[in-house]
Amino acid sequence: SGLWVPQRPPPRRNRKSSSMRGMVRENIVTPRDFIYPLFIHEEGSDNVPIESMPGCVRHTMDSVLKEIEESVALGVTSFVLFPKVPENVKNNLGTESYNPMNLNNRAVREIKSRFPDVTICTDVALDPYSNQGHDGIVKDGRILNDETINQLCKQAVSQARAGSDVVAPSDMMDGRVGAIRDALDAEGFTDVSILAYTAKYASAYYGPFRDALDSHPGFGDKKTYQQDPANGREALIEAQLDELEGADMLMVKPGLPYLDVIRRLKDNSNLPIAAYHVSGEYSMLKAAAERGWLNERDTAMETLMCFKRAGADVVLTYYAKQAAQWIKEDLGY
Repeated sequence: SGLWVPQRPPPRRNRKSSSMRGMVRENIVTPRDFIYPLFIHEEGSDNVPIESMPGCVRHTMDSVLKEIEESVALGVTSFVLFPKVPENVKNNLGTESYNPMNLNNRAVREIKSRFPDVTICTDVALDPYSNQGHDGIVKDGRILNDETINQLCKQAVSQARAGSDVVAPSDMMDGRVGAIRDALDAEGFTDVSILAYTAKYASAYYGPFRDALDSHPGFGDKKTYQQDPANGREALIEAQLDELEGADMLMVKPGLPYLDVIRRLKDNSNLPIAAYHVSGEYSMLKAAAERGWLNERDTAMETLMCFKRAGADVVLTYYAKQAAQWIKEDLGY
């Protein structure tokens, strides 16, 4: 054409073919990066579809074992359990949370007996077990901090006894990571890891998850203990405290709207950083895909890559199994 723009080096040279782009790619997503959240229940013998989370169900015990078996075959080896707790065992103290025979602990034992090499994470918080729908003990409309931590320690120890590999306190009480670490160590569970929900925001993106567990707050909101979405620097305070108290991994939740927070934690801590691709993010993508507005596969995989690029080492995502299948297909095996 006779036209020539003098520029050295032209960045497009590294994009000129699929092979070249693959060679210089800075981040990759693999099934080993995922923690797959699974809902479990025992109210009937069938799985219960979660209407606001297309493709997700409350699993029966048999079904969750099958789901884990299929996921492991695709390379997903880490899972986190969330039980739908019967209303008749809920109370303000959340005492069912440390019942050795509660649904969560029975599921952990069953899974670990069948799949001893998978990593099982368990949620530490009172809200699934509370008749108030809050993460802590309620008194006169306030969420009590230290009294709640006492219950969380019992819950974490009971989960460790059942065989949990990683306990994940999601409650956002001040000082709970250190107390849980001490409680685990005192009972001999020095190898049980803590995945701290470090920067958990009081977000509107959690709605479908609360549908899944029927765990909406009974009154008010969770803004007195979860972080203000307007604050980024505050996450560094939480991260420093959790690290000093003995956390093994730090989590940011939600994920995609908080990529800046993921990067802040990555730049200021040497601990692994996890991102939770939460229910609202998942459901928005599903809804757009159902309407033909987005290509689900491409958008989901791009989203998961964005977490890695922002600095996440681990991604909790409801797409874990499906994404692992897509990765397998892309690799041609």
